[in-house]
Amino acid sequence: MEILIIALLFTLCAVLLAVEIFIVPGISLAGIGAACSLVIANYMTFASFGTTAGLWVLTVSIILGILLGYWIIHTGLLDKYSLHKSIDSTAATEEQLSVHPGDEGVTLTRLALVGNADIGGRIVEVKSADGFLDEGTPVIVVRVNESQITVKKK
Repeated sequence: MEILIIALLFTLCAVLLAVEIFIVPGISLAGIGAACSLVIANYMTFASFGTTAGLWVLTVSIILGILLGYWIIHTGLLDKYSLHKSIDSTAATEEQLSVHPGDEGVTLTRLALVGNADIGGRIVEVKSADGFLDEGTPVIVVRVNESQITVKKK
């Protein structure tokens, strides 16, 4: 009966490990369950069959774990399930992308560090480099970082 329970624990470990790798990757309950079933199966082998059998089963468990890890890494099995696309889009609007350092404009709202400005006929969200600026203050663009435009008082 002990052999059946130990075999079931090793099978449960393999199934939970597959679930962890292919279905819900990351440290989750499946991975923790796989580790616990492996430890319990090895412990039960030591307790039921003695030190010699326990050491053999533990050695085989370690070797199979190393071989499984090597196989997964070197066969490219995980590449099928890995994300290969990169996100190269930005949240910037056309107006923001068309603003360049040195452009001049006027604030449309009070810049409590961030607000709106009309720069060259384009209404964009800007960040103040000079602290608070009132509505209608002439500004000049000092830096453009993707979707963030930094202005200072002219």
